[in-house]
Amino acid sequence: MVLRDLISDVFRTIWAHKLRTALTMFGIAWGVVSIVLMVAAGEGLRVGQAKVSKTLGKDVMIVFAGTTSMQAGGTRAGREIEYLNTDHLVLQTEATDCQYVLPELETKDVRIHSAFNAASVIVTGSLPPFGDVGSLDIASGRFYSWDDEKQARRVAFLGTEMKKQLFPGRDPVGENIYLNDVPFQVIGVMKAKDQDSSYDGFDVNKVFVPFSVMVRDFPNKPPKLKDSVDHLLVTPKSIPQHEACKGEVRHILGRLHHFDPTDKEACPIWDTVEEAKAFTTMTDGMKYFLGAVGLTTLFLGGIGVMNVMLVAVRERTREIGVRKAVGAKSNEILRQFFVEALVVVLVSGGGGLAAAFAFCWLVDLIPMPPFFAGLLPTWQSGALAVLLLGVVAVFSAVYPARRAASVDPIEALRFEAGG
Repeated sequence: MVLRDLISDVFRTIWAHKLRTALTMFGIAWGVVSIVLMVAAGEGLRVGQAKVSKTLGKDVMIVFAGTTSMQAGGTRAGREIEYLNTDHLVLQTEATDCQYVLPELETKDVRIHSAFNAASVIVTGSLPPFGDVGSLDIASGRFYSWDDEKQARRVAFLGTEMKKQLFPGRDPVGENIYLNDVPFQVIGVMKAKDQDSSYDGFDVNKVFVPFSVMVRDFPNKPPKLKDSVDHLLVTPKSIPQHEACKGEVRHILGRLHHFDPTDKEACPIWDTVEEAKAFTTMTDGMKYFLGAVGLTTLFLGGIGVMNVMLVAVRERTREIGVRKAVGAKSNEILRQFFVEALVVVLVSGGGGLAAAFAFCWLVDLIPMPPFFAGLLPTWQSGALAVLLLGVVAVFSAVYPARRAASVDPIEALRFEAGG
């Protein structure tokens, strides 16, 4: 049998059994769609949550000043720790596993107004790398620079909500705002971002100024020391170094402020790197769970496909007998059934993939919640579904056909479907 005749016979047979073929194809397509959508939902949740978690900071550890719970160096437990605005210089030099050590000083007792409106605001001062570490993407203008920091220029970078409130419908870059009646030039505006956690208020509601300006114009008042900072922001040089970096920070601060480095109450650290690892484990678990649900659906679809294929081949036992009686070889019969199953799998699997990806695309046109990135299908999940259902379909067609082809043609001709 030449290839052209084989293909012609395959499509003629498929067309002659339209309903049966349609049921088989629907089972395969449904299995592919189900697993692709399940995995896409899990991936959308993982990517969305990971994206939002990055808005707090990029692999950052927030080092707070706590209260000692252990005696150290002759000092009593229960002593409040205050970090100085020079501690970051020592840490940056000695903590070799840390990339950035940034002081952060804040105040909420600031009157702020522009020529158009007034607002209540949190003013935050830090060093220039804070813009990158804190994920403060720039919508217009720029973030303050090391030159601004060294010269203690009164410049300000606005959160998106502050921009809307102080300069409604206007571009604030180059304009002045007044913090406690002191003029500051606006040099940039932050891009809008969805933030689901914070240690001191959402960034969109803040005004950011250089650290040197913050120390000079808005020093901490009692009970804080005049030269203290609220907390320190630390980032490791790499993820594998983050535990070593954290240990160095506790050890150096313990030496500077006379507390036991193992006293976590004296130096509490919000470790977003550890949180990210735990979150990845959780979202991976959810993705695997949804994938398992999809595989279960795929398995049930595979049983349906197998049943339809087995019945289809069983009903064609007489046809196999006729073919053998007129001289067809067993290999030629098996080849036809194999090609028929392969065509059904490729067409229905491809259709299922196209339908799943099209559905995901349509759903993603709808505005999504901040913590969900939409349905993100992967080719791997679709290919796996097509492969598994394809193996089931081909095996369910070829195995009974092989058994029927090995039977004596006379016995095959005597076979009655359903008997």
